[in-house]
Amino acid sequence: MRLSGKKVIVTAAAQGIGRASAIAFAEEGAEVIATDVNTEKLEELKANKGISVRKLDVMSKKDIDAVAKEIGRVDVVFNVAGFVHHGTVLDCTEEQFDFSMSLNVKSMILMIQAFLPAMLEHGKGNIINMSSVAAVKKGVAVRCIYQTTKAAVVGLTKSVAADFCSKGIRCNCIMPGTVDTPSLRERITANSKMDPEDSMKMFQARSPVGRFSSAEEIAKLALYLASDESDYVNGTEMIIDGCWSL
Repeated sequence: MRLSGKKVIVTAAAQGIGRASAIAFAEEGAEVIATDVNTEKLEELKANKGISVRKLDVMSKKDIDAVAKEIGRVDVVFNVAGFVHHGTVLDCTEEQFDFSMSLNVKSMILMIQAFLPAMLEHGKGNIINMSSVAAVKKGVAVRCIYQTTKAAVVGLTKSVAADFCSKGIRCNCIMPGTVDTPSLRERITANSKMDPEDSMKMFQARSPVGRFSSAEEIAKLALYLASDESDYVNGTEMIIDGCWSL
């Protein structure tokens, strides 16, 4: 019961890392508000004790503010929502860039703006942002816009921590390597020029440990950051990539 008594909101909770984290938080005693635009998959989470669900478009300030008003102060905000654009800087349209920045960065800013004031009034709060090793730790081919946005998440994280650490606020980010999620498999199917299974094996082989991370492994790190065990951890990038960025 490491999160007993804590209220946590998770974005992009319908599948992947968000889903695994919402379940892990609830199993450790948290009251979890799981959010997503994918309501069909989101509804499945209601079977887990401690989890309630809300439809939420994180690119809509109106939606975010409405949810924040409805549920009130939370102890932890876990910003997971994001999109992986495939391509070099020459392969990205202005519209694709704007979409990636809006979903990967602006959504986190809007969430923080909505929930941080109540945390400050309470004198304590915890924000966890999802970044990537494909940000400031490692250059990755055909990930230009994604890498740009995830580097911005690192800057956002450090800025929030620097501004509010003296007021009881923690803000950290998680930097995974390649994680085996439905999103990954969809991207490989859509973008690979070889058989998807061969492409999966190629992706696995580039990891020094020879495999992907699971969403549940990332959730364990998120659980640590959400708990009081990490009270002195603030403004940091937590790498979890199986040595890929070394």
